[in-house]
Amino acid sequence: MNQPDTVNLLQECDAGIRMGLDSIRDMMDSATQPLRQQLQEYRMEHEELQQRTEQLLGQHRKPGKEPAVMAKGMSWMKTNMKLAMETSDSTIAELVTDGCNMGIKSLNKYLNQYPQADASSREVAGRLIDLEQRMVKEMQPLL
Repeated sequence: MNQPDTVNLLQECDAGIRMGLDSIRDMMDSATQPLRQQLQEYRMEHEELQQRTEQLLGQHRKPGKEPAVMAKGMSWMKTNMKLAMETSDSTIAELVTDGCNMGIKSLNKYLNQYPQADASSREVAGRLIDLEQRMVKEMQPLL
């Protein structure tokens, strides 16, 4: 176990979870049922992973990490511009898919970048990747 790798991986997971939660909240009011219910379930799953991530970071006495301001701003702008042009479940599914694919790519990069991270942090990253992959799959019928 390498503490810097562990902490760095957990902080990147935390930033990704926060980004995902912000995006889900931004889209929630525009979704119709049953998509709104799916988004609420995704939000709860992200919150559970966030709690686990914060718990592990707390064991190392390290803070969480906010998403990069530029990335957060660009995501917000893309979401709001797309929804202003067309508010539909299809648009939301496209936004969710794009966001999840970026998250999956980033998380895999961080797993490779921090190979000495401990098993608990790697497990959190793996669970987050699994969640994002499932979200992409579940959005496909709405595209």
